[in-house]
Amino acid sequence: MIDVLIPEFDKALRAVFAAAPTRRPMPGADLPEAELSAAEKRHVAALMRVNHCGEICAQALYQGQALTSRDAAVRRELEQAAWEETEHLNWTERRIAELGGRKSLLNPLWYVGSLAIGAVAGKCGDSWSLGFLAETERQVEGHLESHMTRLPAQDHKSWEVLEQMKADEVRHAETAGHYGARELPGPVKAAMRLSSKVMTRLSYVV
Repeated sequence: MIDVLIPEFDKALRAVFAAAPTRRPMPGADLPEAELSAAEKRHVAALMRVNHCGEICAQALYQGQALTSRDAAVRRELEQAAWEETEHLNWTERRIAELGGRKSLLNPLWYVGSLAIGAVAGKCGDSWSLGFLAETERQVEGHLESHMTRLPAQDHKSWEVLEQMKADEVRHAETAGHYGARELPGPVKAAMRLSSKVMTRLSYVV
């Protein structure tokens, strides 16, 4: 058991405190930096901080679900999706730094809570776990679309990052459906939306 927990604990520490790796180049990295006012930079950095928090949560959710999944194929898909979410962490962290912002001080809290939720979802069975994953990704997709409309029109670098993240989230939701995701009950979806709003509002400022 300890042999399983040590690498998982290492994953958690790296996700929250270490610089995230990426194989793909950061979207929009070759574009020139837009001329943004100080207020616009703070706003975009705050939006990116929220997105970074979302990726912290995604890392923990996938980790918890992979730990409790009974199907090897599902575990592989969860691990692949988790890797892509790690790349999102890299991109959002770099964009925050470029804008002179900072990451959320609440990231450890988000990680622990999401890891517990992911583990519970996995214990409910792979079809329910995948249903939770699919609904999470659909809500994240809508969240990213909302942020794209709130970016300054000239900030093409941030737009490219969010566009690629959105495409990845759509694919993750489709993959979950392919492996038999079940539709979640309405009250569960509503609770997920509510918790997402709390995280979003807190992360924008803290």
